Amino acid sequence: MMTAIAKAVAQARGPHQQVEAGFAAYFRFVAEHEDAFKLLFGSGTRRDQEFADAVRHVESTIAEELARLIEADIDSDHRHLLAHGLIGLAEGASRYWVANGRHIDVERLSRRMAQMTWAGLRGVSRD
Repeated sequence: MMTAIAKAVAQARGPHQQVEAGFAAYFRFVAEHEDAFKLLFGSGTRRDQEFADAVRHVESTIAEELARLIEADIDSDHRHLLAHGLIGLAEGASRYWVANGRHIDVERLSRRMAQMTWAGLRGVSRD
């Protein structure tokens, strides 16, 4: 998944396109590996401590990569907080999308999530 996201982001023309391309790669992964997504992020996974630790490791790895892509005049902890927020956003949207039969296509879903994310990231500043 991270390889697909990194490749998509690297090929994008600019920052806004990077956000959309990253979401598109993520949602394509979810669509192509729906059972794996449900296994990783289903409500029952957090009950088993060892499995929950593995999921947290995956999330931390993704967050580390995302934090590097956030271009804002903020400190590292702030970047990591935002990166984890983006992961939660993508995960929550994916749960809704999968539960509703993937009722919209990946491109539209990615555009919608990128619009919201881009608007939010543009407003980020030191506090």
